[in-house]
Formats: sequence, structure tokens, C-alpha cells
Amino acid sequence: MTTLYDGFDIESFEAGKGLWHARIRRADFSPVAIDGVLFPAMEVGFAWPDPDAAIADAKHHIDRFRRRADSDDE
Repeated sequence: MTTLYDGFDIESFEAGKGLWHARIRRADFSPVAIDGVLFPAMEVGFAWPDPDAAIADAKHHIDRFRRRADSDDE
């Protein structure tokens, strides 16, 4: 299951029976920079019980990264 959110592709995947995770990539395929370190993709969150919960957690991380980047720009 792949979802587009705020310029990012979020892919949920089952890492084990009933254990869902999410992978975040920028939609333009450029690396994600966190504290100056470049990542082609990130896997976030915990083992969620379903793909929708994994995607919701990934969206939360994207929003948090945006707020952090905005505050760094000030």
C-alpha cells in the first residue's frame, strides 16, 4: 500500500505476521536529510497492527520533520 503525503511516498509493508511498518521516500526521489545526513529512504515507527496505523505514524513523522525544519529556518 503506497500513499502520497505532502511530497513524500509512504509505503506500508508487513514485516512479519501482523507487524506493519512504513517506509518514507521523497516523491521526487531526492534523499531525505536529517541533521545533515542523507537517507534514500527511512523506515519509521513501531510494529503496527495494520497498514493504516503505520501510514498514520509515518504522516506524524513527516509533520514533525516539517515543523523542525521550519523552526531551523528561523
